[in-house]
Amino acid sequence: MVRKPEGAPPPFGRYAPDQAVYGISVAAELMNLAPQTLRVYEARGLIEPTRTSGGTRRYSDDDLGRIQHINELLEIGLNLAGIKLVLEMEVENQRLRAELGETRARLERYEDS
Repeated sequence: MVRKPEGAPPPFGRYAPDQAVYGISVAAELMNLAPQTLRVYEARGLIEPTRTSGGTRRYSDDDLGRIQHINELLEIGLNLAGIKLVLEMEVENQRLRAELGETRARLERYEDS
């Protein structure tokens, strides 16, 4: 299974982590899944691969990391509906943490003036 540490350089330094370069069959093979599983994840709104002008799905290293996270959540017993909620809450948590950081920075600037 593909799992790289956060902040790790892209493989061989060729692509940015968000650059969609893997077709569905390659992504499925890298993740040890059937291509149909990736289609199900997409249909359920868990992943959103980039599409070429011809409609072909393309996956990035970031997408593969998200798929790995989904698989880990499946392994601990969550169903796909539960996983979708967890992923949504993680995004909201990240947004709120960023907002809190900005508020703290503004407060520090206010206190220093």
